[in-house]
Amino acid sequence: MKPKSNIYKVVLCAAMMLLSGVTEMQAQQNTPRAQQRRERADSIAQTNQANMEALAAPIDTAGLASEIEPQKENKELFKEKKQFIPDPTKATWLAVIFPGGGQIYNRKYWKLPIVYGGFVGCAYALTWNGQMYEDYSQAYLDIMDDNPGTDSFMDLLPPGYPVDANIDYLKRVIKRKKDYYRRYRDMSMFIFIGVYALSVIDAYVDAELASFDIGKDLSMKLEPTVIQNNQYNLKQGNSYGLQCSFKF
Repeated sequence: MKPKSNIYKVVLCAAMMLLSGVTEMQAQQNTPRAQQRRERADSIAQTNQANMEALAAPIDTAGLASEIEPQKENKELFKEKKQFIPDPTKATWLAVIFPGGGQIYNRKYWKLPIVYGGFVGCAYALTWNGQMYEDYSQAYLDIMDDNPGTDSFMDLLPPGYPVDANIDYLKRVIKRKKDYYRRYRDMSMFIFIGVYALSVIDAYVDAELASFDIGKDLSMKLEPTVIQNNQYNLKQGNSYGLQCSFKF
């Protein structure tokens, strides 16, 4: 029985040694992991504490204002540099030399159809009335002479019109038409010159008013008011009216 008991003792000791070795190995493996976990927890705690201290610290409003003001100044300077202010003299000369050039220089492109539309309309009216005046002038000269070969006035009459029976009436009508188209030809010429002058004036005024202050500080206000008249005349009462006030 002693040999078997010795074998049992040996096997039991070997198992205990093996179990203790495995336990030590697990302990050695778990030690670095535990340290890493503790280090992570400590770093997170330090970060949270630093954030709390930063939130609890007073805000330097003066420093923030000093940082924001230069940025605003830089933006304002950039806007001022970007804003285009035309030169009135240059705009006037461009409008004089080239119709519509002042409006192009002032960057008011929406005015170009108005300017060129006025020029085209006046040019058409001037051409039409001038041509009709020339035709009726020649017809009046032909009907007033006694030469039968000069009959351009017949082109203005319908076919088969009795000229001999209505010669005096035709002379009056053709003369009246000649004067009518001459008057409107001259009027078209003056209107053409007026459109040209208006385009020059518009270019100058537009460039001159480009730098005009139209801010919120400019205002006009109408309000009812009571005028005290009893300062010099005790018998006369107060007067009521409107007061106009300007703010610059």
